[in-house]
Amino acid sequence: MIETNRRSFVLGLAAASATITGASAQAQTGAAVLPTLNSSTMATDVTYWDAVRKLYAVSPSIVNLENGYWGIMAESVRLDYLAKTDMVNRENSFYARTQFGRDAEAARLAVAAAVGAAPAEVALTRGATEALQLLIGGYNKLQPGDTVLYSDLDYDSMQYAMNWLKERRGVNVVKFSIPEPASRAAVLQTYQKVLADHPKAALLLVTHVSHRTGLVMPVAEIAAMARARGVDVVLDAAHSWGQIDFKVQDLGVDFIGFNLHKWIGAPLGIGFMYVAKSRLADIDRAMGDEDWAPTDIRSRVHTGTYNFASVLALPGALALHQQIGPRAKALRLRHLRDYWVSRVRDFKGLEILTPDEPGMAAGITSFRLAGKGTAADNNAIVAQLRDQFGVFTVRRAGVAKGQCIRVSPAIYTSEADLDRLVQGLRAVTSA
Repeated sequence: MIETNRRSFVLGLAAASATITGASAQAQTGAAVLPTLNSSTMATDVTYWDAVRKLYAVSPSIVNLENGYWGIMAESVRLDYLAKTDMVNRENSFYARTQFGRDAEAARLAVAAAVGAAPAEVALTRGATEALQLLIGGYNKLQPGDTVLYSDLDYDSMQYAMNWLKERRGVNVVKFSIPEPASRAAVLQTYQKVLADHPKAALLLVTHVSHRTGLVMPVAEIAAMARARGVDVVLDAAHSWGQIDFKVQDLGVDFIGFNLHKWIGAPLGIGFMYVAKSRLADIDRAMGDEDWAPTDIRSRVHTGTYNFASVLALPGALALHQQIGPRAKALRLRHLRDYWVSRVRDFKGLEILTPDEPGMAAGITSFRLAGKGTAADNNAIVAQLRDQFGVFTVRRAGVAKGQCIRVSPAIYTSEADLDRLVQGLRAVTSA
């Protein structure tokens, strides 16, 4: 009788899953009906990007140019996430203990395939911050007296983790500034000099796309010069994958933390860690994890109970990302950035903190008014753009030459949205 009831429950679970799948096939797969993209006008194909915009339900009350915090889910992903939340809540621990492991593994395999990594090199995390803290704190090749390096444009939590290495590993910590105005040559010269000036350097933190200014670092070149000096790089790719089209092998870095709820559009609270297969032993197990073998990258992450539905909705988000097109997204975001920047560069006193140089900017760009580098100055500008022009931006601190305001369009952003930003900046700079 017990076995009969158990079999009925299993069949019921399968039937429920089939119902969800049948009722929301588009949500499950991330599939959408999109027109053919014109390859010669990929970034500006009006018909295509209007269709992409319709995949998202966006509040009409504000022009949201603060999409760097996290990325809104497309409606197909949101519906999938809600359906998976309902299923997990209904089936509870029976699902978690009998099926979730296989579903989570399928999600991990999908991530690995999309980013060009081997499955053995990928472990899911709750975001890039968790992944990078584990990589920095777990990097075990440091010796007392070694030096670790990071810049002013690196993310705050990662700076904290690098500072903590002084206590944890007995190393010296050196912070340096990225030059303004930035250029590829100036950035590379800065990294070359800081590496040469610190011969005991052993670990370098690099941020692929700065959350402060949007500056895109020439990662492969920096990683190569670091490697030539025996210095390992930990790369913060929280803002790059999904905003820029690349695979891990393009970067030449062995330790990377990624986000999936920013530019990939997965539900909040999910990212992943990448460790090259040959380097896994150089990262300690997370708090001595024994759930996984020491040779399994998943032993480098121990987060307890997952948000199951976030993991389950991840394949759909990845599928939609691939369908829209990684290269198309990258070109569109760069177009949107260039659209507003090209219209405001000559505004009096306006400093744009990323160059127009190819490869040095993506979708995010920050600005500063000359002589207006305090929190109060920038909060006032954010408020004026929001309250008078209906445009939402965000102040960013931590830049050596003064605070700034970040503009982060999304693939659902229109040129008309950016015209409102331009109008607001014209008023701000003429006041």
